Amino acid sequence: MTQPGFFPKVEAICQRFISLEKQLEDPEIVQDPARLAKLGKERAELEPLVQAYRQWQECERRIADARELTHDPEMAEMARDEIAQCQDRMKQLEEEMKILLLPRDPLDEKNIMLEIRAGTGGEEAALFAADLFRMYTRYAERNRWKVEILSLSESGMGGGIKEVVAMITGNEVYSRLRFESGVHRVQRVPVTEASGRIHTSAATVAVLPEAEDIDVKIEEKDLRIDVMRAGGPGGQSVNTTDSAVRITHLPTGLVVTCQDEKSQHKNKAKAMKVLRARLYELEREKLASARSDARRSMVGSGDRSERIRTYNFPQGRVTDHRIGMTLHALPEVLAGERLGEIIDALIAEDEAARLAGLAEAA
Repeated sequence: MTQPGFFPKVEAICQRFISLEKQLEDPEIVQDPARLAKLGKERAELEPLVQAYRQWQECERRIADARELTHDPEMAEMARDEIAQCQDRMKQLEEEMKILLLPRDPLDEKNIMLEIRAGTGGEEAALFAADLFRMYTRYAERNRWKVEILSLSESGMGGGIKEVVAMITGNEVYSRLRFESGVHRVQRVPVTEASGRIHTSAATVAVLPEAEDIDVKIEEKDLRIDVMRAGGPGGQSVNTTDSAVRITHLPTGLVVTCQDEKSQHKNKAKAMKVLRARLYELEREKLASARSDARRSMVGSGDRSERIRTYNFPQGRVTDHRIGMTLHALPEVLAGERLGEIIDALIAEDEAARLAGLAEAA
């Protein structure tokens, strides 16, 4: 069977994998935790591709053995079945390897800042924002990620949320949630609607990769930091000390407020995390704008102005407009149980678009 044209690259990666395994057994490297961790991480990233290639080679060997048996009348039919199965498997493995060869986004391993804001629709929009936050929290729990609320502004009644900012930490958080940014729309009959009329409300979701100190440099002279007494919904006092912190980044005008902690120091640290992530996102948006002539991803740019998904309560369905996918499983999606199906489809569509882009460029 003819090898695909990309196999020389795969074989070079396999050689690198073998080299890494030898290095990881070197006593000098074993005694150097930092270097050991770095090489171990690289090995783990290459392993899925190496395993797929080795399975492809095993199928090739099985086909060669089966062809020898096609000359035996008693074994010929079984041999032909074996050949057909192996050929199908080899095609699947080739597609898997193409995807594994796609350049990884360096942000994929990052933790994220999740920001959800109620949009048009008043109290109903605030209730929907709370629904979305619960959905992502439950999805995070299923993936064993940690959710930490950095800032929360609740609506006056009914358990709604005007705005919430949370940090989600764990394995491949950004790679899984990156396509959730955008406008989420809900269609349902509010509990306060006597006539049973369906209302449409919206909330915006932003998924920002966490920025480290090395990613964004913030000068003290560019910050104005104000402290104030924290207040709760309806003017209730959260505490009686000046612990709330508002940070203004003067060059950009970005403002971040945090009042969840009783400690001014903790609130400032949380606010700086949020500010750093927002500044990092601004820089990324500038770069994306500068490359606007590049091929646009089929799942959209992640722009918060895009309406990406509709949650229709009367029909019990969720529709993602970017890929035309509808699930008649609204409760399960909002419970975080089937959100992963939509996310998997978005990732698959993105990979297909990137593969098509590579084919066009070839």
